[in-house]
Amino acid sequence: MYARTQNENGTYNTRCLYCFMTVASAVETPEELDQVEARHFCPEKVLSQLVAAERQHSDHAH
Repeated sequence: MYARTQNENGTYNTRCLYCFMTVASAVETPEELDQVEARHFCPEKVLSQLVAAERQHSDHAH
């Protein structure tokens, strides 16, 4: 999940809503934003997924 904003000059910024890192700034097209966001490795999201998987595994064990 990302928050996109458009700058006064028409370019875009995008921020990850998991880790709040600015993934890109001054990107010219929405297509380019898609590419940049697809390459973003978010440690917060990965950690969240691991915790959820571990919790689910623990629930099934009991």
